[in-house]
Amino acid sequence: MIISFHGAARSVTGSRHLIQTPGCRVLLDCGLFQGRRQEADRRNRVLGFDPKAVDAVILSHAHIDHSGALPVLAKHGFAGKVHVTPATGDLTKVMLEDSARIQESDCAYVNKQEGRKGHRCLRPFYDIDDVRAIVRRFTGTRYGDAIKVGPRMSASFHEAGHILGSAAIRLTYAARGNTTTVLFTGDLGRPRMPVLRDPAEPPACDVLIIESTYGDRLHEEVGEALKTKAEQLLTRARMNRGKIIVPAFAVGRTQELVMRIKELVREGRIDPVPIYIDSPLAAKATEIFRRHPECYDEETLRTFAAEGDPFAARYIRYVSSVEESKQLNAMKGPCVIIASSGMCEGGRVLHHLKHAIQDEANIIAIVGFQAEHTLGRKLVEGWDVVPIFGVPTPRRAQVVRFNGLSAHADRHDLLAYVRSIKPAPAKVFVVHGEEKQAFSLAAAIMAEHPRIDVIVPERGSSHEI
Repeated sequence: MIISFHGAARSVTGSRHLIQTPGCRVLLDCGLFQGRRQEADRRNRVLGFDPKAVDAVILSHAHIDHSGALPVLAKHGFAGKVHVTPATGDLTKVMLEDSARIQESDCAYVNKQEGRKGHRCLRPFYDIDDVRAIVRRFTGTRYGDAIKVGPRMSASFHEAGHILGSAAIRLTYAARGNTTTVLFTGDLGRPRMPVLRDPAEPPACDVLIIESTYGDRLHEEVGEALKTKAEQLLTRARMNRGKIIVPAFAVGRTQELVMRIKELVREGRIDPVPIYIDSPLAAKATEIFRRHPECYDEETLRTFAAEGDPFAARYIRYVSSVEESKQLNAMKGPCVIIASSGMCEGGRVLHHLKHAIQDEANIIAIVGFQAEHTLGRKLVEGWDVVPIFGVPTPRRAQVVRFNGLSAHADRHDLLAYVRSIKPAPAKVFVVHGEEKQAFSLAAAIMAEHPRIDVIVPERGSSHEI
């Protein structure tokens, strides 16, 4: 068996890991790389392997950095199946459709600006026809059921607790009387978070491929501390008649934010503040959440039974049309505008930031991980001038981070996951983390398990098992 790492190796985005055995090539995830424009253009057009030679894809979850390059496979001749959980299949379909539309819209906007300067035009990585072609190859499988993916190769999904439908993937290869098992975490969630079930106990494996997004740190605010911080932020916005702009992934973070704010209102800690979910994708994703209660934790199931829809309230409005979205930019606060993308690399949030970022009454609330070289990362790092649609723009709005809303396992959670694998795997590959986070987690795993061979692979590297 050979494992090759073509993305999310010593970086966070563009998850693509290829498993090769005699007669079978299986791709774990096929995500978009997000970062500097030219580098992203290069990495997302040339995936690092021949799509026609891939027999099957197994998708851990729907986030674009894990699923967003799937239509590129279809564009270049992939003819196999894409194995998904039912919820992941539903979410990925609408997310890829949205990704295609955003690419077309953003390219048109940038090309209009750049064309005046004589620069070459950008092209989308794929279009809606490529999305439809790959979606036709989706095949849904429940958690725990066996999937036949190739000669002597089978797989199964195990709850990852990261977003709706997310899964760790266990591959089993049997040949010449020997069996080799590989467990790929995808993105791991956190225990005791709202909406979704906790990550399942990991099954035994010989080789573990583990994410390391927060491999060097612990999440800060949890429980009451997180609610107090959110309460203070909303109170300040009301006093200053400011806007809170929240760049959020349409799947997962948006639904959790809505539930958190509703909880503060229900407890009487804040008066209702208008919340605008400015994302057609978020509206579609929320509807998909409603269709998959099998993924909920017990608290969310009780909320549905006792109070009805946890994602709706009279002060929450889902914005669909471009005209409504533009009207929000002229509107005065206080209000909360939640819009994608989560790393500020495309979509409607860029337009809201463009109009709100120079007003010190406004707040930009960062609720998820921001990859290197993204606009979101520049905001987190406190840049006074940031590029929005390529235009240097002064920042006067306050930037506030909410680490406690992250959907990723932190260092403690990741180490606990490795610790719970019995017997311990012989080899661990640490992926989906920047170098600092990946090497820090690798060192911690080696310190706890000196007999495990721990590797932080480079992009493009191959390793024989």
